[in-house]
Amino acid sequence: MIRVRFVGRDGAIREVMAHAGDSLLEVAQADGQPLEGTCEGQMACSTCHVIVSAANFDDLPPASAEEEDMLDLATGATRTSRLACQIRLEDNMDQITVAIPAESRNMQRR
Repeated sequence: MIRVRFVGRDGAIREVMAHAGDSLLEVAQADGQPLEGTCEGQMACSTCHVIVSAANFDDLPPASAEEEDMLDLATGATRTSRLACQIRLEDNMDQITVAIPAESRNMQRR
């Protein structure tokens, strides 16, 4: 099992357990995190933008050029920003910490 820590917009931390191979977006949504994922993981939006902790960022495979293009559309993107739909959890990612950005684009207008 992989521990995933979500840092909410209010600074509250929630820790959940996930399996290797799970999509970070699906884990976040199952936990009730406010990640929209409008495109349902097809990398056609930036509504699942998260900020990966600097301590965990190098454990991730590099972002593709397509993901980088989508991150250009994300509000508040940082050097360690990623799209949660593009992160498949692996055993070496145990205790990964990701922050939910303070601002986001809501494509569904909710």
